[in-house]
Order: sequence, then C-alpha cells, then structure tokens
Amino acid sequence: MNADTDLFAIGDSAPLSLVWRTHAYPLLLLFTNPTMRFVMNKVLVFACLVCLTSVPRRTAADEAAQSKTPELKTVLIWTKDVPPDWAIWERHLLDQLYPAAREFVEKYTRPDGSIIWRETWPGMDGSDDGYESFYNFPLYYALGGHEGIQPLAEKLWDGVTRQFTAYGQIHDEFDAHYDWMHHGESYTYFYFFGLANPTSPKHQSRAFKFANLYLGGEGPPANYDPELKLIRSPLNGSRGAHFTNTEEDWVTHRPILANYPLPFEDIPGIRSSADWNDDARFPHILEAINERMMRGDVPLNLTSTSLLANAFMYSGEEEYRQWVLDYVRAWIQRVHDNDGILPDNVGLSGKIGEHMRGNWWGGYYGWQWPHGLFNQVESTTIGAANAYLVSGDASYLELPRSVLDVAIRHARKENGQVVVPHRHGNDGWYDYRPFPPKYLAQMYFMSRADEDWERLTRLMGTEQWKTLQYSKGKGDSQHAGPWLMYVRGENDAYPMQILQAGYRETLARLQRIRQDTTTPAEQDVHHWQKLNPVVLEGLVQLTLGAPNHIYHGGLLHTSVRYFDQEKRRPGLPPDVAALVERLTPGGIRLSLANLHSSEKRRVILQAGMFGEHEFTRVRQVVHYPYQFDQIDARRFVVELPPNAVGRLEIGIKRFAHPPTYAFPWHATDYPMSSRD
Repeated sequence: MNADTDLFAIGDSAPLSLVWRTHAYPLLLLFTNPTMRFVMNKVLVFACLVCLTSVPRRTAADEAAQSKTPELKTVLIWTKDVPPDWAIWERHLLDQLYPAAREFVEKYTRPDGSIIWRETWPGMDGSDDGYESFYNFPLYYALGGHEGIQPLAEKLWDGVTRQFTAYGQIHDEFDAHYDWMHHGESYTYFYFFGLANPTSPKHQSRAFKFANLYLGGEGPPANYDPELKLIRSPLNGSRGAHFTNTEEDWVTHRPILANYPLPFEDIPGIRSSADWNDDARFPHILEAINERMMRGDVPLNLTSTSLLANAFMYSGEEEYRQWVLDYVRAWIQRVHDNDGILPDNVGLSGKIGEHMRGNWWGGYYGWQWPHGLFNQVESTTIGAANAYLVSGDASYLELPRSVLDVAIRHARKENGQVVVPHRHGNDGWYDYRPFPPKYLAQMYFMSRADEDWERLTRLMGTEQWKTLQYSKGKGDSQHAGPWLMYVRGENDAYPMQILQAGYRETLARLQRIRQDTTTPAEQDVHHWQKLNPVVLEGLVQLTLGAPNHIYHGGLLHTSVRYFDQEKRRPGLPPDVAALVERLTPGGIRLSLANLHSSEKRRVILQAGMFGEHEFTRVRQVVHYPYQFDQIDARRFVVELPPNAVGRLEIGIKRFAHPPTYAFPWHATDYPMSSRD
C-alpha cells in the first residue's frame, strides 16, 4: 500500500506532515462536524457493548495465576543457524520415548496400573522391583517428555502400591520393613513426582506421611531414636524397626545371596554361601544375622535423608531439614570417634560395635557383606549431598571423603592399574579391585573442588573416560566419567555418542518386548525393569549439566533445569534443545536451539534442579560486542526466535537458596507450607 493511506505503515520515525495527513486531519473532521459527532457516539457505544460481550472475563483464578508469576528477566538469543546435529537427536529422543513407554506399559500392565503377574508373592523383597520398572517416567516428563507420561506414571505408582500391598510387602502405602538400598530403589520414583507435579495433594500428603515415619518421638513406628540420632535397625519402614528376621522374610532372596560371601566367617555349622539354599543350614545364618546385625544403625540408612529432604522441599518445614543435618552430623561424629574410618554398625546405645563383638566392621550391608565399599561410598555420598543441599554447607562432604581417603590409604597397583580394598574382615582389608568410577564423578560434581579432582585422579586414570564404551547399567548412570571429560573439554564427541547409544538401547529393549513370549509364571520379579525402554542418562547429562542420580535413592542434583513458560509445565518447550557444554566452579556454558522455522519459543531457566543456586550474569557468546545481562536471581527467560541457535555463558552462585519443588509460577517457594 501507499504509505499515505496505510495506517499500519506509520512508524516512530514517520515525518510529522505524514502523520498529520493520515491520522490527525481525518479525526479533526470527524469531531468538528455535528452530524459526524452523533454517528461516532453511536458507533462508540455499540463498540463498547461488543467488547464487553466478546472479550473473555478474567476470573479470580486468572488473576491469582497472573499474580503468582513473578517478573523474570529476559535474554534474547539473536543468532540463527541450521539446527546442530545434537539438537536434532535430542529432540528426536525426547519425542520417541513416549510411544516406546506406551508400548511397554500396554503389554505388561492392567488398566488399573498393576503389573500382569502372579496372584501371590511372599517375603519382604519385591515392591522395589515393581516400582523400579517405571521409576523414571516422571523424570522423563520433567525433562520435557510427552504430557501423557505424567498421568500414566501416577497410575502405575498407585497400581504397584495396591498390588504389593495385597502381596504383603507394603503397609499403609510404604514398605513395611526393608533396608534403604531397596527403599531407595523404590522411592526414587516417588521423589521424581516432586519435579513433575509438586502441587498434587496426594504427593504432598504421602511425602509428609513417609517422612514422619522417621522423625521419632512417642509411639510407633519406632524407627528413629531422636536422642542418639540413630535409626534403630537396618530393616525399617511403616511397621517400625525390624529386629527379628523370619525365614519367610528371606524366602525370595536366598538364591541371590548364595552368590555373595557369607555375612560372617564363624557361623557354627555353615560351610559356604551355598548354605543359603540349604533348608537345614539356613536357620543358622538367620540366627547369626538376627543376633549381630539387626539391632542398631548402619551407614546404609543415610539414604533415608532423601525422604526427609523430599518433605522439606514440599513444605519448607524446619523439622525435616534439621533431621537431615542432625543425622549426617551423627555419622560424621562416628567417623571421628573411629579414627577416621566409617564404622558400619552402631548399637542401640550408640556404641560402635556394640552387637558386633566390638568390631567396627561386619554390619548389615557394611564393609564385609554383601557388597562392601560400594554401599559405604554410595550411602555417605547421598547423605552428604542432601545435607549440602538443605544447608548450603560444603563441609558435610567430608563424610564421603573419609571413605575415599581410606581407599586411597590402602590403594596399590596391580598390572598397572590402581586397585583398592572393597571389604574388611577379621584379617583386615581384602578384595582389591578398581574403585567404582561413577562415584568419583558424582563427588567432584557436587564439590567442584580441586581436592576432589585430585582424589579422582589418584584412584583412577581419566584416559579411559575420553571415549564412550556404552553399556546400560541398572541405574542408567554408568557413564558419568565420559560425561565429565566432555564438560571439561576433553571428549567433544560425547553428546552425539551418548544420544545415539541411548536410542539404540531403547530400540533394543523394544525389540525384546515384542519378542517376549514368557508367561507371568515364568517371569521373575526383575523382569520388567530390564525391559523399560525409557533411557534417560544422555538427556539428563546433556540438558541439565549433571550426572544422573545415584540409583539407590539419591536425589537428582543438577546445574540447571527448564520450564515451558507458555504451557506452564516443567521441561524444555517443543522444538527447543539444550546442551550444557562446559562446567566450572563459577558457572556453565549452555547452547540452546529453536528447531522451529517460523515460531519463537520462550524457555525459563532455573539455577539447580531445586532452585538452590542463583544465576549471577549471562552473556551470549558472539565475537562482538561483549555484553552481558545481570540476573541475580534463581530464574530468567530465554527468548528464541525461529531458527535461533546460540551459546550462553552463565555465572552461577551455588547453593545460595533453600531448595524447593516450587515452579516459577507458584505463589511461594513451597507449593504447600503446612500439613493440614
């Protein structure tokens, strides 16, 4: 159109004469002519009526929702390019996992969410395996997965809970009695609901009910002694501390434990681990376990701190936070009292070795049986990380460091490789093997301290981490080392390799699902967890800038997370891909891409999975000019025009805020601040 007649062509820089000709002069004619004034009055009245009837009225809920959304600073990525290969693969994986999950669920579960399996299942073991089969579904949703996965995840949780309640393992929605290695496997699923749907009253009430099992005080269940700061048995749960095992408790676990060393070397009448399966000899093993192992605390119970931290992040209530700190401090004191070595058993009076003939070793899931070192480093890392999370105090990391330092003191070289003792018994340290590498990466990620990098390099070489040798572990966290090399700038091929390896694993599992002709009678309790096609390790590492969580009950600690501002849900918006490329003590380097060719996207970035960190400033990496935005907040918005591809350098002040499950648009830091 001609600029003189096109009203929408007038810009801020239009000449004053042009504005007069096209806008002011016609309006002056309208309001100086009497006839025109009468007509215009009628038109204006009619227009007002139309507006009142056609514009949607803002409800109280709309006003409340608007008031809950704080003003966030916006950073624009203005550089554009074709989508990088990693971005295309990342979006492909996010999109394809949902149909894979649906196919898996449709084959193996009933409409009510229970697993198609047997009518009865004895013993104390098993509910963890039911939950493990679908444990990462809420996490997939929180990453930006299909919105249908979240209600499916909730249905499956409820279905497994009802099913294993009927079997006898679960009482009042929580496992009746079991150890925290297996509790941890179960409740990782539950913690992920806080990342996916924290305002659910059902999740909130369960979080408080479960945590309250461990607060102690008067009346059952007596799991915790608040005076001595100890959990009263290695087996605990909704029915309280479990001091006496029965043959029924272990009936399904005996064949598995026959593959491990004996819990004690001096059990009368016991010749070898094969006696777990000997009905005449097994009672002697059970008697020794009940006499020596079942009364008092063990390091494995540190994993319970995730349950209490989970309740704190729903409520902000101090009693949950303080419990975590008190319990971790109690174990730090026990290390101090035992000459710097983590003891694996504490009696009901608080004395180390009280029921273990004075020995600091020999406890349930301790230094000798069944796994040794692995359980000690895992549980102390989980406990210390949770204490660091809720307090911001890095000194709690001294607890797992004490385990690492014991390994370093006794390390030696065999065939050119550093090996450390994994067990301790009557004859001292033994069972020399390489240190479990992923825990070294976890420790360095939490601390970013030079001293932990030095521990890592002393216990193992990093050269093997500069290439990816993929193998799917049970916990989907086997490749923390190669990822760590990537974010340190020494393994640039890693993003494409881990994304493609994860997708190949998903396809392989789908193939096994389609070829599976076993019947419920032929399926053991681990059958479905081996087939779950939702493989997330690569997505977690690349998008969140973190190793995947410790499988046996660890929370997912990350550098960053994302929210879809338009859909008001967690995760990356459609068409958006993210890659944390570098990790330093002071921040991250993050690439973002909008794969859509004609629509912009807006993504909210949050500092830390639980908003525990704070962004300081952010700069878009371009040659010129060097400009940055000062953020000084937990969250900010990135606007991505069509085809936007850019890189941000983001400063982060770590552990600057109390952690919370609250989303950016929630009214307060805590979706529910009381338990009424």
